[in-house]
Amino acid sequence: MEDGLIARIVLFVVMTGAGALLWWMARATASGGLGRNEWAGIRLPSTMASDEAWLAAHRRALRPNTWAAVVSAACGVITLAPVPMPLVLGGVLLGCLALLGFVLYGAYVGRNAAMALSAGER
Repeated sequence: MEDGLIARIVLFVVMTGAGALLWWMARATASGGLGRNEWAGIRLPSTMASDEAWLAAHRRALRPNTWAAVVSAACGVITLAPVPMPLVLGGVLLGCLALLGFVLYGAYVGRNAAMALSAGER
């Protein structure tokens, strides 16, 4: 098997798998199905303060985290395109930067939602 094909397959599995995981986590945390924990979700002091803060943060971050999942899955599909490997790698790199941007924005708005909730309780 050609090395380029193996790299494409690995990138496809990693990126689409990450997209599926992000999709599931975004929905599970926003619905309350995945509560406060030490492994997955927006784990900041403001979001870990209470179950209500956790849920508020993840509900507010649902849209950007869903976009992160979509970008990740799209990057996986890009790896299967019949284009030279440098273009594939460039596309995946740009997609990873976009994914990171969406996740960081989701954490930012989630943190703000949790902090607004705690400020309203005082």
